[in-house]
Amino acid sequence: MVAIIKTGHSIRAMLNYNENKIKEWKAECIGQGNYPVDADRLTYAMKLNRLEKQCKLNENVKRNTVHISLNFDPSEANLSKEKLLEIAESYMAKIGFGNQPYLIYQHYDAGHPHIHITTINVQETGKRIAMHNIGRDMSEPARKKIEQVFNLVKAENQNKKEYKPEPVSARVQYGKSETKKAIENVLKFVVSNYKYTSLPELNAVLKLYNIEADKGAENSRVAKHNGLLYHALDEKGNRIGVPIKASQFYDKPTLMNLENKFAINEIKRQPDKSRIKNAIDTVFLKNNVIILAQLVKQLQKDGIDTVLRQNAEGLVYGVTFVDHKTKSVFNGSNIGKEYSAKGLQDRCDSNIENVKGEFQRTYSKDDLINTIKEDRGLLSINDITKIVDLLSRTESTFDYLNKDFVRQRRKKKTSSWKIMVRG
Repeated sequence: MVAIIKTGHSIRAMLNYNENKIKEWKAECIGQGNYPVDADRLTYAMKLNRLEKQCKLNENVKRNTVHISLNFDPSEANLSKEKLLEIAESYMAKIGFGNQPYLIYQHYDAGHPHIHITTINVQETGKRIAMHNIGRDMSEPARKKIEQVFNLVKAENQNKKEYKPEPVSARVQYGKSETKKAIENVLKFVVSNYKYTSLPELNAVLKLYNIEADKGAENSRVAKHNGLLYHALDEKGNRIGVPIKASQFYDKPTLMNLENKFAINEIKRQPDKSRIKNAIDTVFLKNNVIILAQLVKQLQKDGIDTVLRQNAEGLVYGVTFVDHKTKSVFNGSNIGKEYSAKGLQDRCDSNIENVKGEFQRTYSKDDLINTIKEDRGLLSINDITKIVDLLSRTESTFDYLNKDFVRQRRKKKTSSWKIMVRG
């Protein structure tokens, strides 16, 4: 079992998130704790008023909502509602929330069974329940004990394969709720899991899902208020539809909240730098002749996406690496000078110049033509120039043949011609 605890400052938003899932037939409220009536008799107003009334006992507590999700292994899909309620009740008691009002929702919108528990951290006495280190000090011991008692799959043994949302489709009807949901699913996954240290680095990941975060033009209203908009993109990377404010999403991926993550991610991602560096070096070691587009494809096989930035003339001026295995994002220059856009291009150029005639043993004419056909979108102006150069060289491979071999071939051709004339 995996337990995730999040805090917030809007009871209504927390409640609406789960209630909207019910309206979409993706969840149901299966239980409650410390409410006057059973869950199936609770109206929306009753659910909300109970939480808000208790929170008013201490209005100094700003982050007063606690949203918990308990996630089970896919093999435990047959857990009954009664069992889930027992687990939820036991967990809440063990983390010190047994006397708090809470609601239990079973969700059906993921590939594994899970429940959400909504509650508050203001007690009946008005005293605040401390949330600092609650995950380490309270939740982890509770989780381990519950796994033993209910014979659940241990968190350490659960399948590490993570849910990954699909890119937002350009076919979505923009302006309708489906667009917001699709973008929200991607944001929830990317913002929480990836280690980025700037908005451009975050966008390097989001654009893989056809989404872009935008601070607005320099003197725009959005920029003046330090706001952030999220755009859906079409397959060519063009913005389409109406942008959505960051504050309209449940998890509030606003610029201020993202900036709080930047400094933390800078530290967390450092151990992952060597994997990208080694992956790039390995590609160069294995290939005597390579162009940037082929480097991109080789890295992709290792779970690393390469996002190239090009100017209007098609020249590459920047590169960002997105490592999906470690969930880390790095600009090439942050890894090292030779891993920047210019550094990589220079390494490609150097390899081609150094091997001279050896390239025809690496790439045939057909290989190069197929590269143009298959990788058209990845090719820079430099790449196209190199392919044209390589194609012209493959046409004249005669220049690289051994001179004695050439003379011998010519002699044989002359002799056979003389025989034919005499005959």
